[in-house]
Amino acid sequence: MKFRRTLLGLALAATALGFTTGAMAQAAYKPEYKMSLVLGPPTPWGMAGKIWADLVKERTQGRINIKLYPGVSLIQGDQTREFSALRQGVIDMAVGSTINWSPQVRELNLFSMPFLMPDYAAIDALTQGEVGKDIFARLDKAGVVPLAWGENGYREVTNSKRPIKSPDDLKGMKLRVVGSPIFSDMFSAMGANPTQMSWADAQPALASGAVDGQENPLFLFTVLKMHTVGQKFVTTWGYVADPLIFVVNKEIWASWTPADQAIVRQAAIDAGKQEIALARKGLTESDKPLLKEIAGMGVTVTQLTPAEREAFVKVTRPVYAKWKGTVGNDLVTKAEKAIAARPK
Repeated sequence: MKFRRTLLGLALAATALGFTTGAMAQAAYKPEYKMSLVLGPPTPWGMAGKIWADLVKERTQGRINIKLYPGVSLIQGDQTREFSALRQGVIDMAVGSTINWSPQVRELNLFSMPFLMPDYAAIDALTQGEVGKDIFARLDKAGVVPLAWGENGYREVTNSKRPIKSPDDLKGMKLRVVGSPIFSDMFSAMGANPTQMSWADAQPALASGAVDGQENPLFLFTVLKMHTVGQKFVTTWGYVADPLIFVVNKEIWASWTPADQAIVRQAAIDAGKQEIALARKGLTESDKPLLKEIAGMGVTVTQLTPAEREAFVKVTRPVYAKWKGTVGNDLVTKAEKAIAARPK
């Protein structure tokens, strides 16, 4: 009874001093919130974080200030630990990769299913539809608050040896891949020798010739000047794409007023739309100027014909079948149907 009277007294005192519930909550806000990113500006991924942070600061009149930590520096550069650190509160918020978080949330492997998404309309059919809602529900259950989608883009393959036009061209080629088992399965099925390593280790390995090639979105090719580390051949095959997800730690989210939650959510949605346009720039135009820019670096750019692409689809079907059960048969089937029904 005494405790209840104390609480009542505090509430009355707050009212007498002119505080509202929102103001009291605001007083508990942190001076700065930590946002984790793998890449910083000027990459589209880094810009996603910057645009989001800037919009939030502006729209909350500085109540919520966000500092960017690119290079996943809050967790010593180990991007595979990012999702766990988010749940634990080491990280307040992030724009993260479906690939990097897939070891903790198996449904995120959906986007790494080989040759599932043939075009950008297919990506949109998933992220902006019922499949995207299902994945957000799963992320919420896993311990974070998902707000919006961004995009890291289609991952294309580069190497120092030869043009890649068929699975035979990959035979024996040593390729750096991300630390997700489905990628090792895919490249093994295509006859390559996949090697998992961090990007920090990959760059010197490419430069020395210890590794022949790698796969990543093409904006990284120009930003990192990959032609200077022996990458003389690029093949665009669109075998997987990597959507990004804007998320907030649950305790941080609960500490904000509903009005500020709404601002942060809408800012994430707006930032995501802007970032997706940045990620697709140079690749969705009919003349694909980004490919011309890469070719201008003395690089041989190969764009697969539908028949050539189909040969890669065929050899990776066993991997697709294996991972369909891991991701979830119902979710993959729903994704297949959404893609089949997409506007073309």
